[in-house]
Amino acid sequence: MANKNWMADADARPARPIIRKIGSADLRDALANGIDDFKAKPSHIVLLVIIYPIIGFFLIRLSAGYDVLPLVFPLFAGFALIGPLAAVGLYELSRRREQGLDFSWWHAFDPFRSPSIGAIMALGIVQLALYFAWLSVALAVYQLTFGNAEPESIAEFARQVFTTPSGWALIVVGCGIGFLFAVVVLAVSVVSFPLLLDRDVGAVVALQTSVKSVLANPITMAKWGLIVAGALVIGCLPFFFGLAVVMPVLGHATWHLYRKVVEP
Repeated sequence: MANKNWMADADARPARPIIRKIGSADLRDALANGIDDFKAKPSHIVLLVIIYPIIGFFLIRLSAGYDVLPLVFPLFAGFALIGPLAAVGLYELSRRREQGLDFSWWHAFDPFRSPSIGAIMALGIVQLALYFAWLSVALAVYQLTFGNAEPESIAEFARQVFTTPSGWALIVVGCGIGFLFAVVVLAVSVVSFPLLLDRDVGAVVALQTSVKSVLANPITMAKWGLIVAGALVIGCLPFFFGLAVVMPVLGHATWHLYRKVVEP
C-alpha cells in the first residue's frame, strides 16, 4: 500500500538517516560494484525503453526540418538530469542482489509496489520539471544568441556554433547554466531515490538527506558528478548506443554509493 504521508514533516519520522564521510576509494568501490551488478544481470533493456524512444522522436523531427538542432545537446545532456529517476529500477535490482534475492530484470518494476511510491513519484516530478526547465532555458539562450531563424543544414549549424563568436558565447553560457542545473539535480537526487527504496522515510527526509550528503562530502560528490558527466559523454559518442551500458552501470553504482554515504 502506497505511503499516504510521503510529504509529511521530517520531524514526524522516527529515524533520521546518518551520513558518513566518504572519499575517492569509496567512489572506485561503488563503480566496481556497479559493474559487477551489470555483469551479473545485464540490465540495458530497462534503459532501452527510455533512451531510444527519445532518440527516435528526435530523428523523426530532424527528418522533417532542422528546427530541433538547437536542442540536440540540451536534449541528450539532460540525461544526467533525469538519470536518477530512470535508474530507480536499477537501484532495486542492486538492492535485491545485495540481499541475495532473485534480481531478474523484471524486478526493476517492483518500485511501483513500494510503500514509498508516492514519494518517488513526487521527486520524479521535480526531476522532470528540472529537465524541461533546462530545455526551455537552453532554447531561450540559443534564440537570444542566434535569433529565431531555423538552421539551414547540420553543417551550417555546426559552423555557426563552433566557428563564430556567438557560437562560442552560446557554448560558454549554455555549459555554465547546464552546470548549475546538474549541481541542483546531484544535490537533490544522489541518495534520495535509493533511500526511498530502502526505507519509508518520506520525500522531505529523502531530499534533505541527499542535500546533506553532498554538503558533507563536497569534493567527493563533485568527483562523482564529473565521473557521471564523463561517462555519459563517452556513452553518447557511438551514436548514443553506449548509453545502454553506461547508464545501467551508473545506476547500479549509485546504489552502492548510497550504501557508502548513508549508514544502514
